[in-house]
Amino acid sequence: MLRNTQSFFSSLPPVVKNLFIINVLVFLLMAFLPAAERAFDRNLALYYFTSPGFKTFQLFTYMFLHGSFMHLFFNMFALLMFGRTIEYTMGSGRFLFFYISCGIFAALVQLGVFSIYINHLESLLPADVVNQAINQGFDLLQRHYNYSDPDLAKLNAFVNTPMVGASGAIYAVLLAFGFLYPNVRIYLYFIAPVKAKYVVIGYFVLELIYGITGTAGSVAHFAHLGGMISGFLLLWYWKRKGVFNNHWFF
Repeated sequence: MLRNTQSFFSSLPPVVKNLFIINVLVFLLMAFLPAAERAFDRNLALYYFTSPGFKTFQLFTYMFLHGSFMHLFFNMFALLMFGRTIEYTMGSGRFLFFYISCGIFAALVQLGVFSIYINHLESLLPADVVNQAINQGFDLLQRHYNYSDPDLAKLNAFVNTPMVGASGAIYAVLLAFGFLYPNVRIYLYFIAPVKAKYVVIGYFVLELIYGITGTAGSVAHFAHLGGMISGFLLLWYWKRKGVFNNHWFF
């Protein structure tokens, strides 16, 4: 069993292997070192543009933080299962660009959706109240408090609650697998074999429904959609450039 595990990891291409290692190491640091958890959440997680906690580099660093073991597990499982094949197909440099750029685009899409809700809430409140609430609200949420007024509480949550996780980039990798290998069968939940292209379409539709209806509101569904859309656009551009002429598409 040990040799099989070693063989699997030794066969991983470099970008997938290093992404996996970095994500796991960051999670372990946050899990076992409270000071690291606070520092990473405050500085490396992604905050909305008008939050006192926002820094431009968070559009990159948020991808390496995860809020729970299951969040990490499912993202890394998908990275190992699908990213391995996609990196071998694209090449390491192109895959790294694909993964990072789709992750950044996913974050921008989610923040763009947040801006709709934030602008609506700000229109309900005086400007001076909004500015004071946002600036003070950052520290409140850091101490696990929020405002009693429902509109202020929602506004503060949208602006000052951080976003974490590699899911946007991972959904782009899943999209790439379905795009490059549409007829390969995936055992959905280890039971039913489904062609990759139908799995991708199904996930896209589900995320769209969840995002519009607000189901599982703590999940960044529009980031998942953003990752898939940016992944599709990149792959379609590369296809037109003849990068993947040896592969079938939808």
